[in-house]
Amino acid sequence: MFHREGQKIILTTFFIVGIGILLTHFFVDIPWLKSLLYGIALIILVLILQFFRNPRRDVTKNFDEILAPVDGKVVVIEEVIENEYFKDKRKQVSIFMSPINVHVTRYPASGTVKFSKYHPGKYLVAWHPKSSEENERTTVVVRTPKFGDILFRQIAGAMARRIVNYAEVGESVQQGEDSGFIKFGSRVDVFLPLDCEINVKLNQKVKGATTCIATYVDPNEKEETTF
Repeated sequence: MFHREGQKIILTTFFIVGIGILLTHFFVDIPWLKSLLYGIALIILVLILQFFRNPRRDVTKNFDEILAPVDGKVVVIEEVIENEYFKDKRKQVSIFMSPINVHVTRYPASGTVKFSKYHPGKYLVAWHPKSSEENERTTVVVRTPKFGDILFRQIAGAMARRIVNYAEVGESVQQGEDSGFIKFGSRVDVFLPLDCEINVKLNQKVKGATTCIATYVDPNEKEETTF
């Protein structure tokens, strides 16, 4: 199954690869060169197909959990000041996606979209400290029943040249549903309340709509534990 954002690119790649193979077959007489060109064409096709793959993820929706919005590796876990929407301190979890990861962005929680904004910008490498503020990016805020407002931000990387964001203010969204796509390398930052419990570690590999990155902590239970 392939993502709809890749349909045109996949069809174009099939056409170019097909033409390349036909030209090679009729006009290249050197056996080793012919085999090499066939191999290159097929590798290009496979790379494009794997990049735009959209594997089905069966999600058991849970208001007590925040799921990873993308596949990748956790590169940041820290308390930061989020300056665009909250303008206060939040827990940030950042997930870096390499070109071989699935690049579908999924809603990390169910709720109502309260904010959705696109920002044009630079194309610094995704792990650069300033990439979350200076790169091309989109910011989406979802109001959830237990966590309150949570924010996730798609950030373009050095290779990415297009971010797709489906979130529209006012719509109800479900945990695990597609919320967008980032083409060719990037990262996603998630900003969570300070009182939630982070369930992942640095350098941990996570799976979108599957790995729980944070859980809700009931304030009443927390007080009882303290006593």
